[in-house]
Order: sequence, then structure tokens, then C-alpha cells
Amino acid sequence: MERVIIDLDLKSVRLYFQIAGSSALAMNKWIYLTLAIFSEVLATASLKSTEGFTKLWPSVLVLVGYSAAFYFLSMTLDSIPIGVAYAIWSGVGVAAITLVSIFFLDQKIDTAGFIGIGLIVAGVIVLRLFSESAVEA
Repeated sequence: MERVIIDLDLKSVRLYFQIAGSSALAMNKWIYLTLAIFSEVLATASLKSTEGFTKLWPSVLVLVGYSAAFYFLSMTLDSIPIGVAYAIWSGVGVAAITLVSIFFLDQKIDTAGFIGIGLIVAGVIVLRLFSESAVEA
């Protein structure tokens, strides 16, 4: 009888680690999506400084940033549906680059712009929290 209890315990431990591992793996997908957004925002914010891709280092930063963005985005697609991942990536990216442009590039945005960005962010929140499409596989 002791042996059966030990076998059950090992199965329980194994099952626990499988569940915890898949949960950690799913969390990594959201980290990859965050890195994709960050890379895209960094690249987009650097576009102006390339001066039409005539400046080497800003151009390299843009190319590496966009490459990293698409790489990290692709890493999310086995557990986050592509439509959801792209909606979040682009929506949060738009909101983030707007904030970067206001605070670091001295650009202005009017009330309608803020409302529009707010609606994009609200859409991302609804998609992430309430949509069954956003549930990891």
C-alpha cells in the first residue's frame, strides 16, 4: 500500500509541474509580446533620427528594433491567437508611441487624439480580460 501512495504522490508532483510549467510557458508568451511591443516602439521612435536612412546608427537601431519586434511577436503565436496578439501589439504600440512622441519628441496631441488612444487601450483591455479568444491554449 505504501508503494501506491508514493506512486500517486509522484504523479501528483509530475502533474503539478506540468501545470506550473505550462502556466510559466504561457506567461513567457506575454513577456515575448511585451518585448515585441517595446522593440517596435523603440524602432518607431528612432525613425525620425535616421533622416531617411542616411544616418547609420539610428538606421541600424530601427532595423534591429523592427526585426526583434517581429521575432518576439512570432514567438507568441503558438499560445496567443494571431488576431489577438496583433491587436494587442499594434494597439499598445500606438498608445505607447503616442506617449513617447509627447514626452520625448515634443509633439502635441489634441483631445480627440487622446480619446481615440483611450478607446484603443480600452479595446485591448476588453480583448485581454473578457474575450475567450485571448485565452491561452
